[in-house]
Amino acid sequence: MALSLADKISIPSQGVYLIGTTPPKAGTDSDKTRRIARKLLARLQEVEYDGLIIYDIQDESSRVKAERPFPFHSTLDPRQYSQLLHELSSLDVITYKSVAQRDASELQHWLTETAASYQLKNLVLVGSPSSHGKIKLSLPQAYQQLAAHPASYFLGGVAIAERHAKKGDEHLRLIEKAKQGCEFFISQAVYNAQATIDLITSYARSCKQQGLTPKRLILTFTPCGSEQTLDFMQWLGISVPQASRYRILDAENPLNESIKICRDNLTQILTHCADLEVPLGLNVESLTNRKEEIDASIRLFRLLKALMELHLAEKQVA
Repeated sequence: MALSLADKISIPSQGVYLIGTTPPKAGTDSDKTRRIARKLLARLQEVEYDGLIIYDIQDESSRVKAERPFPFHSTLDPRQYSQLLHELSSLDVITYKSVAQRDASELQHWLTETAASYQLKNLVLVGSPSSHGKIKLSLPQAYQQLAAHPASYFLGGVAIAERHAKKGDEHLRLIEKAKQGCEFFISQAVYNAQATIDLITSYARSCKQQGLTPKRLILTFTPCGSEQTLDFMQWLGISVPQASRYRILDAENPLNESIKICRDNLTQILTHCADLEVPLGLNVESLTNRKEEIDASIRLFRLLKALMELHLAEKQVA
């Protein structure tokens, strides 16, 4: 019997390889949505992956004063797209849910509907992007609501290395989130290898000191082929070192250069964290709907998966 995605995530020696995507724009009719989903899955036929991540895109303009490099567009309900992709691919999906806009009773209804009407089991709950604006429900409160709900969900959380670089306590947030039910974590896109290494090392060290088993950390990577995409990553809070920015902008082929940077970053992370007991995973996404960046994400996935597989094989014979 094939392992479920939850099983794979829970087994430290098992590789986990995911593709991240966003739902089509709100208002897209069902036939077009199905065509978009089929087109995505056709592109992914050339790679082997374990499942899909469907993001819940929010207008995060309250988080920063700078203008959003790409205009915000509402999307279809992520659950609808998750259900469709699961139906078409037979692969498990992880569905993101932003919780700040709903109160406790609304979230309870959403959880009931998600289990009954969409048959989704793998969730990542996301809190408010900033402390500004109206927040109906905090992330800890949302975790409490989910724990009290009768449906059985496999819960994940978000890990932000940039926040660790600034505050030095993201590893403690991960430990607290694990106590609140998180079984895995998905990082923001990695362009600053050292920040990610520092987070993983701090997390592993604190888990060892407290006698805890570290949860899996799934590392996200994305290709970048233009200054506008770089600006968008910065707007999202992704840390791109100046040297990496210049490497991409000054390259004859910026997309290929970004793939090399992602390869170098993953190599550094695997080298520095090889002896730590934190199981890792891979998620590759495209931040834009540009065909060349989507195609580049598939090339990136193939390259990074080979690195991860080699790392796992070396650990097993060490």
